[in-house]
Amino acid sequence: VQLQASGGGLVQAGGSLRLSCTYSGYTFSSFAMGWFRQAPGEAREFVAALAWNGDLTHYGDSVKGRFTVSRDSAKNTIYLQMNSLKPEDTAVYYCAADLRYSSDYDMEGTYDFWGQGTLVTVSS
Repeated sequence: VQLQASGGGLVQAGGSLRLSCTYSGYTFSSFAMGWFRQAPGEAREFVAALAWNGDLTHYGDSVKGRFTVSRDSAKNTIYLQMNSLKPEDTAVYYCAADLRYSSDYDMEGTYDFWGQGTLVTVSS
């Protein structure tokens, strides 16, 4: 199982970025994908999750109303659209796959596989 995250970069506060995460190597019909982020010196933080077969989504409190998670099944890809970015959104963003479709979608330990991370830097 491989996850490949991309789309990070440098953006000014108030701007937008779209992250992508493409997965390969498994064919489960019921699973979930998540996005987490980790700022320097901080713990990894839950950002968003998407149930692949139901379009059910969840968001961390700090990103609600600004970030949107979506999927393209044909491309085996999930996206994280990030709008109204703030300097405090600066972090390495990771995508992850939960093959058991657990209800603990906001916990790191729920996820079985992780991508390599993509850096998002928001300047003030």
